[in-house]
Amino acid sequence: MDLDSLPPITRLWAFSAVGLAICEHIHLTSHYALWFSPHLVFSKGELWRLVTTFVYFGPLSIDFFFHLFFFLRYSRMLEENHFSGQKKADYVWLLIFCSAALLLLSPLVTPIPFLGSPLAFVLVYVWSRRNRHVRLSLFGLLVITAPNLPWALVAFSWLINGSPKAAVGDLMGIAVGHLYYFLVDIWPREVRSGGISLLKTPIALVQLIDGPEAARERREAERAERTSTPSGDAAVAPAPAG
Repeated sequence: MDLDSLPPITRLWAFSAVGLAICEHIHLTSHYALWFSPHLVFSKGELWRLVTTFVYFGPLSIDFFFHLFFFLRYSRMLEENHFSGQKKADYVWLLIFCSAALLLLSPLVTPIPFLGSPLAFVLVYVWSRRNRHVRLSLFGLLVITAPNLPWALVAFSWLINGSPKAAVGDLMGIAVGHLYYFLVDIWPREVRSGGISLLKTPIALVQLIDGPEAARERREAERAERTSTPSGDAAVAPAPAG
């Protein structure tokens, strides 16, 4: 995969992951300084761990490149096909929201020091739901539809590692991915929602990443949403008094 051909956000993630792995390889840092630990983050002030836990995919090895390729593949497809143009801020917001959810969920379920793989499953899940009619070959052995891909990968991880514990992080990623998908894609289609998403990208983030013009258009769209009558929920005029 040519890193220069990647869309900007995915490319930044790729260079960060490769750079971090190289730094560890030449002993500029250690994976002990990179994993997520609530105690070290909030008691010791080691805030960088909130980022490095998602960027570190292990030491330079075949396994590293496999996991990085897997992450970049689905990140690229999402960014190019669903978050292109003036939607880069929406993709950054997806990553921020889902990363925060994984950080909150991990200590409650099971401590996972590195959350890059669960975040990759978030991307796989969101991509699979937005491309539900796509058919693909799994390892050249089985043809499945896209919505079955996350579950097939969980089963494969379980089979390879021989323990259901190996799939806990993957299942966390699926759960967080579904939460995002519900808030952004499912709920706005409900009549009760009025077509309004429960997880809007902050205007400040839109202005920072996509520019002032995109932020202005987003404000106008949100203003129109607030003033329009929800479809199928129009008020019924009272009957005249007899």
